[in-house]
Amino acid sequence: MRYIIIGAGAVGGTIGGRLAENGHDVVLVARGAHLEALRRDGLRLISPHGAATVAVTAAGGPEELDLREDDVLVLAVKTQDTAAILQEWAPRPVAGGGAAADALPLVCAQNAVENERIALRLFRRVYGMCVWLPALHLEPGTVVSHGAPLSGMLTLGRYPRGADETAERIAADLRGSMFAAPVDQNVMRWKYAKLLGNLGNAHQAICGPVPGSQPLMERLLAEGRAVLDAAGIAYTPPEEERRTRGDQVNETAVDGADRPGGSSWQSLAKGSGSIEADYLNGEIVLLGRLHGVPTPANETVRRVAGEFAREHRPPGSMTISALLKLVEEEAAAPPLM
Repeated sequence: MRYIIIGAGAVGGTIGGRLAENGHDVVLVARGAHLEALRRDGLRLISPHGAATVAVTAAGGPEELDLREDDVLVLAVKTQDTAAILQEWAPRPVAGGGAAADALPLVCAQNAVENERIALRLFRRVYGMCVWLPALHLEPGTVVSHGAPLSGMLTLGRYPRGADETAERIAADLRGSMFAAPVDQNVMRWKYAKLLGNLGNAHQAICGPVPGSQPLMERLLAEGRAVLDAAGIAYTPPEEERRTRGDQVNETAVDGADRPGGSSWQSLAKGSGSIEADYLNGEIVLLGRLHGVPTPANETVRRVAGEFAREHRPPGSMTISALLKLVEEEAAAPPLM
């Protein structure tokens, strides 16, 4: 199997780098200065285990590759980019016949719960992956993995549910490449639980990892659980996640490479112009509107995070008290008719 990692950032770079280190055929798909650095120097992968330069094949897009029947597409971009990118990959021909959408498995190694639905509109075989993988990508050609002793836990399953031989083969390759990789018949239960944890991404990006954020996080989680319960959506309880992960993966310091924030913080730090909040906090807002559950905290955080991204405001440039004030104003506002 050849793994084509579409989006070789923090998550995709770590997954692809570890697979390549352990003898698997890997292509990292990237763009801009990151792509140039990968082509010129390879992937520099820094972790608590040390630093290594991994020789990988790098590509800018599907037009640069001859797709094969044994390819596995691993999508590791932000949700706001999923639809456009899959439109590029879905019609590409595969050696042996057919288009990628019909012939190849697609793994959504992403936060949020919308990616799999978007993918299933185009691809016949879609797999969800719940990613617990602390990593950082701010410098071209370099990814810092903060997980130890394993680099991450990647729970995998067929979408919308089930498991098959392909899932088991992918999981086996990941287990041999410094990952915990459980296969679960209902992977979306894990992804909805991860969604709840990711509700803090945006406020961390807006305010930074500062003291005093716990009351806001509790409000975000309370709204999230309320809407999932109202919608009848199952999610893995925290104790099951902790029991499954155990001590296999812990966020660990790496000398000279602090991880100042998660994926949303990194989006603002890089000035990407977009942020994933519409599909994290915004998922809770959507479900709240569908099921009549107020979600003022998630709506405020979603809106402000979007403003930060569009205006290229730096991460951590609003105080937590100012953000909480906006939440209170949203909660007190009369409902729109």
